[in-house]
Amino acid sequence: MPNGRLLLLDSASLYFRAFFGVPDSLKAPDGTVVNALRGMLDFVATLSTEFKPAAIVACWDDDWRPQWRVDLMDTYKTHRVGEDGAEGDTTEGLLGPQVPLIAEALALLGIPVIGAAGAEADDIIGTLSHDWDGPVDVVTGDRDLFQLVDDERSVRVIYTSRGGVGNPDLVDNAWMRERYGIDASQYVDFAVMRGDPSDGIPGVPGIGDKTGAVLLNEFGDLDGIIAAAEDPASSIKPRVRQSLKDSAAYIAAARTVVAVKRDACEISAWELEALSTDQQAAFRAFAETWGISGAADRVLEGLASS
Repeated sequence: MPNGRLLLLDSASLYFRAFFGVPDSLKAPDGTVVNALRGMLDFVATLSTEFKPAAIVACWDDDWRPQWRVDLMDTYKTHRVGEDGAEGDTTEGLLGPQVPLIAEALALLGIPVIGAAGAEADDIIGTLSHDWDGPVDVVTGDRDLFQLVDDERSVRVIYTSRGGVGNPDLVDNAWMRERYGIDASQYVDFAVMRGDPSDGIPGVPGIGDKTGAVLLNEFGDLDGIIAAAEDPASSIKPRVRQSLKDSAAYIAAARTVVAVKRDACEISAWELEALSTDQQAAFRAFAETWGISGAADRVLEGLASS
């Protein structure tokens, strides 16, 4: 297995960013909107040039709302569910047709598109980052994946939420300390207490970022915090103490819901290899069909620089 840098793409996070960042007036010759497709290829070009990975994997949401998470927490992503039970569409139907094109383009470039039954892309990322024998960069706009940051194993997050792909935050443990006042290894417990409305995770009432960080720094982890809440001599304030006690069932479920899986798929020895003349021709033909030849040139050049 190679021990070079592995670049893991949180694919949906990136193609949504591409969709909303590139005008939807960009269309293929047949009139199909291709803004997300072009944007995604430009992202891969930028990331390849900047970070020069030995391998790239596009991690996919085969199941954006796994039933096992819903069984544990029925509010999980409920607000995103459309009338048909699928994920609600905020793109007026313009992104959906591009998603298979994005997967096809990545495959033509030799970038594996990996998903698994009952798993979100986060779970694929968690598994591959855990098993890869070498440094790992996780590209995402999702702070849930901060839990994977591990300086000893050279796992960091290229966080695109604020500066985009062109100017991301490089999240290591020092960044976590500066931003949240906690270690990355404490992030799951931190997120459980704080909650995340965007995922339908309610949190523990009365505990936000500041209180969560204070508790974790004093008591180490949620087990220590829960034990302290049961100890009348501890320093936890009465309102927070009662809130923690009242939230015991939620905490037990949320710790599993928030934590990404580490066994969602099997790892393979992926390596970036120069595309053959035939492969390049096939990709360029695809790009011409969809009117994105400029993006094709950029991504081929970026991958060649890795």
